Amino acid sequence: MSTDGTPVNIDDLLLENRKFAPSTEFKTNSLAVGTHLYDQAATDDEGFWAQQAAELVHWDQDWHTICEWDLPYAKWFVGGKLNVSYNCLDRHVLAGKGDKVAIHWEGEPGDTRTITYSQLLDEVQKFSNVLKSLGVNKGDRVNIYLPMVPEAAVAMLACARIGAAHSVVFGGFSSQALADRINDAEAKVLITADGGYRRGDVFALKPAADEAIANTPTIEHVVVVKRGGNEVNMVAGRDHWYHDLMSTADPMCAAEAMDSEQLLFLLYTSGTTGKPKGIMHTTGGYLTHVTYTHKYVFDLHPETDVYWCTADVGWITGHSYIVYGPLSNGATQVIYEGVPNYPANDRLWSIVEKYGVTIFYTAPTAIRTFMKWGDEEPAKHDMSSLRLLGSVGEPINPEAWMWYRDIIGRGECPVVDTWWQTETGGIMISPLPGATTLKPGSATFPIPGISAEVVDDAGNRVEHGGGYLTLTRPWPGMLRGLWNDPDRYQETYWSRFPGRYFAGDGAKLDAEGYLWLLGRVDDVMNVSGHRISTTEVESALVSHQAVAEAAVVGANDPTTGQAIIAYVTLRTGFDVSESDLRNHVAKEIGAIAKPKMIYFTPELPKTRSGKIMRRLLRDVAEGRNLGDTTTLADASVVNELQKRAAQAPSEE
Repeated sequence: MSTDGTPVNIDDLLLENRKFAPSTEFKTNSLAVGTHLYDQAATDDEGFWAQQAAELVHWDQDWHTICEWDLPYAKWFVGGKLNVSYNCLDRHVLAGKGDKVAIHWEGEPGDTRTITYSQLLDEVQKFSNVLKSLGVNKGDRVNIYLPMVPEAAVAMLACARIGAAHSVVFGGFSSQALADRINDAEAKVLITADGGYRRGDVFALKPAADEAIANTPTIEHVVVVKRGGNEVNMVAGRDHWYHDLMSTADPMCAAEAMDSEQLLFLLYTSGTTGKPKGIMHTTGGYLTHVTYTHKYVFDLHPETDVYWCTADVGWITGHSYIVYGPLSNGATQVIYEGVPNYPANDRLWSIVEKYGVTIFYTAPTAIRTFMKWGDEEPAKHDMSSLRLLGSVGEPINPEAWMWYRDIIGRGECPVVDTWWQTETGGIMISPLPGATTLKPGSATFPIPGISAEVVDDAGNRVEHGGGYLTLTRPWPGMLRGLWNDPDRYQETYWSRFPGRYFAGDGAKLDAEGYLWLLGRVDDVMNVSGHRISTTEVESALVSHQAVAEAAVVGANDPTTGQAIIAYVTLRTGFDVSESDLRNHVAKEIGAIAKPKMIYFTPELPKTRSGKIMRRLLRDVAEGRNLGDTTTLADASVVNELQKRAAQAPSEE
């Protein structure tokens, strides 16, 4: 609030007027052209979702009520019964598509596996029986702590088949993070591996798992996938090799029909209090949401497309758009174990060429890194198979969007920039590539069936300009609460604006009604009374031809309240001065947004999921102790930043 009590919105500084309508060629074969899906959903959103559920999902028993809404809790397709594993596997095999490739798996060292729908079904049935033999029953929780190997998908689908909820923990997390999540979920079984590959070396998982389960009294059995070949300690009676159990497992396990609101999985996301939040997702609504969005946002033609999402199954993107959405739609997809720059910076593009990938879905952080490595890396490969590009994870700045379209997509591929969260289950705001005129950097509009509004501090709807992104109606994929913590669920998501879901993101609406995500409102800076989004300043910096990536934070300043501090990574072969960049920002979005300090750095501190850790950047800027850096992909990056910060000149 301002001093006189009037609401203050986030300043809307960045202007972007470039537009790209869908090409005639793309529209010719597109699943969604024009406004018919939007029109249907606008008339009756519940009826629209019911139609999607009926058309896209196999139900063992029909529902009697589409949606029960008792704020802040929703139930969808009440009374309906289905099995997620059946939808992802059995129905495709029964339809005669058992020989279709489900997964082209590429290991980092270059080993490969091709897995058909029939083979995947066989593996899942056997592993379902393995879980049962270890005492796992419907309603139990199973923890999964694996590298990007096919067994991760097998384990998830086997849990879904028998009605046990899985809780996947990213393989890069520490033993403490794993123990916290096991204990909160009270899991009975842990599925892990000896190790996995990253940058040519084996990273050990089983020793970290051993360390964790020394403090997890509920774990009765540990199943270990042999991948890294590193020596591990196996405790008799508790630890079992995956391949040994599978060799004697019963090959048949019928898929049991589950209630639409049966818990499908828990996925933990970090909380501001330090205690992770166990996000609950259930069966019928979630599967409907991810199947529908995967089909229409990516314009999926399962008979001809080869789809690749570069995420990890440890994150929601891997759950929704590697395992459940693509397999429910009967897609053929690529799964890659390793990192983008091993053995060289063109590894991903070599995989696109090798498998003829048509749909490519990755994070803005990755795109900016590819920019930094230079246009010559993708130029080494024939990527003419690509027809659609997607981005996920954080707002994408216009120049990275343009580079992605022009260099990776040959200036032809639509770019679907998607906004959604662990909590939403699936995509909420995104273009439909055959129907939406695109603007670089804008997630465009809510998808059909989703109701989103930007509001000001007082909760009043904003028609133009910046504010807070809220959701006004329940949706099928929404979280069903926080595991064992209903009060925190209410407080975190539903208390800021009564009757609206708000998870902390800022957004703006331009004059044509396009939505632009502005990042976390925690990342909004207050400079001399102006509330400036870090995203807009970062976009202005990256619009300079020399800049590959930028991260901006607000640091305490006695004069202006907060000063803008920028961390900048340059593109290979380019050089630029601090003053040139400051002037460029002033020209792009205004003098008020000029950074006080600019630090040049070869890398930015990122989590293993690719998100920039702005908390650490604020700590560096303000000279504080950095605290916990265990979730960083490379902890040495922050040490280098601290050194450079001590030497950098500022603009007074």
